[in-house]
Amino acid sequence: MADIIKLLPDHVANQIAAGEVVQRPASVVKELMENAIDAGSTSIKLIVKDGGKTLIQVVDDGLGMSETDARLSFERHATSKISSAQDLFNLQTKGFRGEALASIAAIAHVDMQTRTADNEVGTHLKIEGSKIISQDVVATPKGTSISVKNLFFNIPARRNFLKSNQVELRHITDEFHRVAMVHPSIEFHFYNNGAEIFNLPSTKHRQRIVHIFGSKMEHRLVPVNEETDVVKVSGFICKPEFAKKSRGEQFFFANNRFIKSPYLHHAVVAAFEGLIKSDTYPGYFLFLDVDPSSIDINIHPTKTEVKFDDENTLYAILRSTIKHSLGQFNVAPVLDFDHDPNLDTPYSYKEKGAVLPKVTVDSTFNPFEEKTPSKGTGRGNFHKQSTKGWEDLYEGLGNQNDNQEFSSVVIESESEEQGTLYSGEDIEDHLASTFQLRRKYVVSTVKSGMLVIHQNRAHERVLFEKFLGEITVKEGVSQQLLFPLELTFNKQELAVLKEIKESLTNIGFAFQSLEEETVKVTGVPMMVPESGIGTVLDRLIADYMEGYSDGSISQAELLAKALSRNLAVRTGDVLDQESQLILVNNLFACKEPNLSPFQKITYTIISEGDIDKKFN
Repeated sequence: MADIIKLLPDHVANQIAAGEVVQRPASVVKELMENAIDAGSTSIKLIVKDGGKTLIQVVDDGLGMSETDARLSFERHATSKISSAQDLFNLQTKGFRGEALASIAAIAHVDMQTRTADNEVGTHLKIEGSKIISQDVVATPKGTSISVKNLFFNIPARRNFLKSNQVELRHITDEFHRVAMVHPSIEFHFYNNGAEIFNLPSTKHRQRIVHIFGSKMEHRLVPVNEETDVVKVSGFICKPEFAKKSRGEQFFFANNRFIKSPYLHHAVVAAFEGLIKSDTYPGYFLFLDVDPSSIDINIHPTKTEVKFDDENTLYAILRSTIKHSLGQFNVAPVLDFDHDPNLDTPYSYKEKGAVLPKVTVDSTFNPFEEKTPSKGTGRGNFHKQSTKGWEDLYEGLGNQNDNQEFSSVVIESESEEQGTLYSGEDIEDHLASTFQLRRKYVVSTVKSGMLVIHQNRAHERVLFEKFLGEITVKEGVSQQLLFPLELTFNKQELAVLKEIKESLTNIGFAFQSLEEETVKVTGVPMMVPESGIGTVLDRLIADYMEGYSDGSISQAELLAKALSRNLAVRTGDVLDQESQLILVNNLFACKEPNLSPFQKITYTIISEGDIDKKFN
């Protein structure tokens, strides 16, 4: 039998490795920035064009490379970080495999200029698809500048799977945050299509977080600090009242490396138990320093998945540390046994004794005695009024609910031109037969049996089609605010607002200005309460950033989904009978009434036959 096992050529092996290391432009940004940090840089510039598809350039002022090192750096498994397998148990650098540059050069056009402090001139390398095109001498500053152009130029299938420029830029920004946050002593600059996105000076951890997420983060942070034999925990957590319904402000760093750990995340959530709602996520920026020999980061090519030797102990320490910080800074509720001076006896009454209160009674009073008023008193024509019809005074008060927050949720009726399930004389009949079940379902009768509607999903469908139509035809009704409302957002959230501003305007939002970190809102859609504007916009931005990551649906559809989810009536809200009937009619006036915007069933019909079977 002939030999069938063959050694793969280097360019084929490089492309296979590139599939693991370089998944999208953000992967290139991560690898290049980490190399710049390992080179001892004090200033790093990141320049991106078209979401990284056209250009990704990282410029640093680190050690630089000699002519030989520059050439060798693009070979597989060539690295200066480790020299033996034993070094894997004491890693002090970001990279160690020696695959990043070789993988990047295999699927892109790479242009590198580098110079060490000892040399007067540097080296200029041009590589296309692992092939060295040219190597020249060049005058360049100390450090390294690497430009990656036309990513996946020789793998068109991979390039076609990339998302839109906005989505890819969002992933790049996330990687930039992860690298910049853990190295506050390094100065970072981020440019996108010629515009400066971030200018982060050298500072401390707290100020670096504030510079990235905006000045509003300053008063939200609670410091965390604990040192044990197993781990040193430092960083910050966000106060419980600022927990969000979406992820985005959860960061773990182990030995100055960003990691993802659902197990440790559960420890943080457990520490916040009782302080936040079950469907919200606390924000945290936690730095863990452990013995390098007790952590394995060589599990996945992205190095974000790690394995600790003793995760159970780490879990307990992290949970108790956060609980301690919440209590130490009076964030968690505590019993107050302090003396209240308002309950003290006034000084002027200190020497006075107790006095029995005096009660005077009219002993001659007789409630059954009939008195004839004297003439001239003006009350001779007094006569007892009839009590007939007293019920009319309380008409309409029977449907009031004691729930203060949602005493009556009113659902607006759609246009009369749309079809309805009940019309004309049927409305009065069905008003009596429509009721709310456990503040979750609206139950009514139809000819074939009993109709059960999920009020939240049904209202989501109604609002989704309403908002989608308003965005498309640009006919949203705006309610002007008497005083403009100023809201604060970080740079990433502000960029999202600018991106979707036109669609928001079509729905009914009106903005006076979108300045740095400050947004002035002058008008809102009719359904948005003034007190909930900030919450709605926060959730809208979070839903947009989370939902737009796949790029499979349009911006208008995504915004309509996000708004419908945030403004629809909730399970537990009380609806009066008129609102129940309007909801039923509006649902069946929709184009697709049987499914919510999130592809969940909105109603079901229980036939009379199904009911009869229950009694057989």
